[in-house]
Amino acid sequence: MKKKRKMLTLMSIILNLFFIINMKGMSVGAEPLTKSDRAEIKAIKSDLKVDAKSALLMEPSSGKVIFEKNSHEKLEPASVTKIMTMLLSMEAVDSGKISLSDKVTISENAKKMGGSSMLLDTGEVRTVEDLLKGIGIASGNDAAVAMAEYLAGSEDAFVNLMNKKAEQLGMKDTSFKNCTGLGAEGHYTSAYDVGIMSRELLKHPTILKYTGTYMETISEGRKSPIELVNHNKLVRFFNGCDGLKTGFTSSAKYCISATSTRDGVRMLAIVMGSPTYKVRNRDASMLMNYGFSKYSRKNVFKKGNDVERVNLNKSGSRFFIARASSDLNAVVEKGKDSKITYKSVIDKNKKEYKKGKKVGYCDVYVNGELAGRVDLHSDRDVKKPGVFGNLKDNIRNVLPQGI
Repeated sequence: MKKKRKMLTLMSIILNLFFIINMKGMSVGAEPLTKSDRAEIKAIKSDLKVDAKSALLMEPSSGKVIFEKNSHEKLEPASVTKIMTMLLSMEAVDSGKISLSDKVTISENAKKMGGSSMLLDTGEVRTVEDLLKGIGIASGNDAAVAMAEYLAGSEDAFVNLMNKKAEQLGMKDTSFKNCTGLGAEGHYTSAYDVGIMSRELLKHPTILKYTGTYMETISEGRKSPIELVNHNKLVRFFNGCDGLKTGFTSSAKYCISATSTRDGVRMLAIVMGSPTYKVRNRDASMLMNYGFSKYSRKNVFKKGNDVERVNLNKSGSRFFIARASSDLNAVVEKGKDSKITYKSVIDKNKKEYKKGKKVGYCDVYVNGELAGRVDLHSDRDVKKPGVFGNLKDNIRNVLPQGI
């Protein structure tokens, strides 16, 4: 018996090592392009004429790349850089490390930043939310540096965090030198990598309150109010647009990471190196419209739907129903048969399960690609049987029926 246990333990260690080794290098960003994807994109390119140096269209819930043009070309991103600045800020907020109401004192270093600004003064005290508005709406370089200093102590330390996050996300075409996007040697990214970090930022929907606002006034604690106007005019003029970030310098030209939602479908378009802002906005609009014409939403689970019966003993007399904790929709291609499958992962280590409490999650796949995840909760209070309960079940199972 001891020998058998040792063998099982050894096998478990080997399997875990195999899993860890194979997980190394896996990207959590965009889905890799298959041969059929590349053929489809090639066909789309003949229909869509994008004048920018580089572009990408992504369906962000799955990470599927619908269109790309030179998407791995390393280019200056200008203020599109601030997507990573906002991502690290929102991760800190949503993890509880900081709060939107935290007070931040503006340093001389932040105040003296050139380029676009929300006109902050040295010693001025602003909330984290004010600074996120300044970054997301007005693309304030001063606000970005103030956030960087608040989160990491200095801009240089924050830039290290930006590059570490980029590495974690599998952004292989990226090197950050600052948190603002002001021109600097060795500061670059690609449309593909902008897609990855934009998709990650969309997992923090609070940011869309700011990036999707066209005009905002901040007056508290100031003699003269701060008037913020969004640099992303698509927020006002393109149906459903609520972000994310524009950028411009004389060397980077006009860039944008644009996202919008219609009828439950979200699209993400990246355009880099456009000759004018009109061409940039036209290309981004065209790409998103194309995505909306090809994809629609399909409901997989409604909140409260039964997903799986989970037996807690061999006889099945003690169990609970794992139910969807929220609606789950999958984005599918119009006019194509999409095979939707799902896989539940239940926490089997609990001694008891409480009604309404999380018990695991369910991943939904469209044609084998992960399309979404929904948390699962128990439909009742139930305890896992103990040693004597399991013994009873075992005896019941070996006894002839009717005894």
